[in-house]
Amino acid sequence: MGLGFVVDSVIMFGTQILFFGFGWLFFMRELFKYSEVQNMIVQLLFSITFTLSCTMFELIIFEILGWLDSTSRYFHWQFNLYFILFMMVVLLPLYSAIQVVNTIKLVQRRPIAKLFAGVIWLVFIVIFWKLGDPFPILSAKHGIFSIEQLISRVGVIGVTVMAVLSGFGAVNAPYTYMTYFLRNVESSDIIGLERRLQQTLDMILSKKRRMVQAEKSARFQGGPSSLQQSSMKKMWSMFSGMGSEGSENIGSLSKEVSGLEEVSKQLFLDYVDMLSLKERIMYSKTLVGRYFDIVGHFFSIYCIYKIFISSVNIIFDRVGKVDPVTRGLSITVNWLGIQVDVEFWSQHVSFILIGIIVITSIRGLLVTFTKFFYAIASSKSSNIIVLCLAEIMGMYFVSSVLLMRMNMPEEYRSIITTVLGDLEFSFYHRWFDVIFLVSALSSIGILYLAHHLSSDKRTHL
Repeated sequence: MGLGFVVDSVIMFGTQILFFGFGWLFFMRELFKYSEVQNMIVQLLFSITFTLSCTMFELIIFEILGWLDSTSRYFHWQFNLYFILFMMVVLLPLYSAIQVVNTIKLVQRRPIAKLFAGVIWLVFIVIFWKLGDPFPILSAKHGIFSIEQLISRVGVIGVTVMAVLSGFGAVNAPYTYMTYFLRNVESSDIIGLERRLQQTLDMILSKKRRMVQAEKSARFQGGPSSLQQSSMKKMWSMFSGMGSEGSENIGSLSKEVSGLEEVSKQLFLDYVDMLSLKERIMYSKTLVGRYFDIVGHFFSIYCIYKIFISSVNIIFDRVGKVDPVTRGLSITVNWLGIQVDVEFWSQHVSFILIGIIVITSIRGLLVTFTKFFYAIASSKSSNIIVLCLAEIMGMYFVSSVLLMRMNMPEEYRSIITTVLGDLEFSFYHRWFDVIFLVSALSSIGILYLAHHLSSDKRTHL
């Protein structure tokens, strides 16, 4: 380790500073700009996890391009892998346990708080460890304290998350982008629904006005005795459903107003949904909308292909030995009958493919995190949710590296195999196929039901 190692380390740490800055800015300005997350340690842990995850992808690209010395790359592979495993198994779960204890009034700010947090962390470790027992992820020769024990269990969780998100995304993308699934909405439908909403609001206003007038007439009809009699009349009318000929049944009116308010809320939601659908129809007719429609058709073909291939892999217990780029180039070259250096071009195409996978994986996961956080976060749970998302992010990206190994030519797989250890890589690919297939088929069923229920509801409006 000489001057070259120092220069390589400066380059690596310099890019890590850039990744950390991007993760911090994304955290503050996009992901959690409206949240209650003010804990500096939580922000640091999230940004560090994001930095280490991006660094692993950077090292894969450097491996393909041949940048940096091989000794330097191996050192940084080891350093980043051990660091991110320490984050996922120790730091993030332990600090999450501390945050959970801080939300419990009985034990917060007491001497037993730290002990209670330690107990929660130990429970996590036991569950995390037992999680890997049912799966054939390791050979028997690995000791209990080997790094393979940690990576194998992280891989099971991460691959499961990846497969679930991939299965849903493969189905939801064509459903979202293709104009075929858009329901036709006419302007007359919107006008009619708007008229119904306005009529309902007018009825609510009218009945509330009658309630106020009835209460005023009862209050000012004559002294305290009259007021007591009026109150008794109101109580009697609520139970009997009858009132005197010239009086209003205030209890009945109140029930009618409550029912109409529920109807108005539903009509308003339907009205907003119909306006949004109308905007999507108009957008689909633009140039960009037509582009996304074409993209949706490609996604639908990919979805069908991926479901078919996953089914074949599961039925025949098949795992690819050659990366898809090299196999695809070889088939194309043999079919066209041209002379091309397959090894040379597979390197460059693999670099582009992995670059696309890296960018889409990072962007897709962060967008999903944003939606998920805004859906469930509250002032008390924000810190805990961010730490859980950081934990999932680390496992997701470690598993991405594990699965991405198959997309790399044979000469570039050795470093990942050496760093990750002697794992049963074929198991993770089969497990991904199983979970992907279940997720995709479940998503098809859910979206089918949601689409038809929405269509039926609109026909009854």
